[in-house]
Amino acid sequence: MSTRSIRRSDDDSDADSPELTAVQAALAAEHAAVYGYGVLGGRLDGKRGAEARAAHDAHRARRDALARTARDLGGRPVASDAAYALPFAVPDGPAAVRLAAVLEDRIAGAYADLVRATEGARREDAAGALREAAVRSARWRGGNVAFPGLAERAAGADPAATGPVEAAGADGTR
Repeated sequence: MSTRSIRRSDDDSDADSPELTAVQAALAAEHAAVYGYGVLGGRLDGKRGAEARAAHDAHRARRDALARTARDLGGRPVASDAAYALPFAVPDGPAAVRLAAVLEDRIAGAYADLVRATEGARREDAAGALREAAVRSARWRGGNVAFPGLAERAAGADPAATGPVEAAGADGTR
């Protein structure tokens, strides 16, 4: 897994805010999702391939928006890694579909953290991203989970300690 530190501007005292930390974690998760969809997209065709391309484009757009938000908050957007360790091998279409569901579940966890750390328009945007990830996950899986974004959390665990998307390639190190 990737270990990264979240870089910040030295001249901004607000750069250690929980909001910036959550934005950076969501950005790291989006970097991992973009990578993951790049891997799985080549193993799907037809309708599923089109869904993967649409999800890839959506994650790229969210990634770019989060990078802007990190800069607006006084941080330096966390960079993507050159590659990410996948949670399992993806040799064929069924494995690619499983990976897509896993990626969306983990993205939902990052956005659940972002919803908690933000207010106003940023919270609305994060809630929308959480909803989109939950819908995509349900489509890939063929079913849904009771609390999207929380399934990755161990019972009683501190979300700051577990990090939002370890297995998707970002460890949430603050």
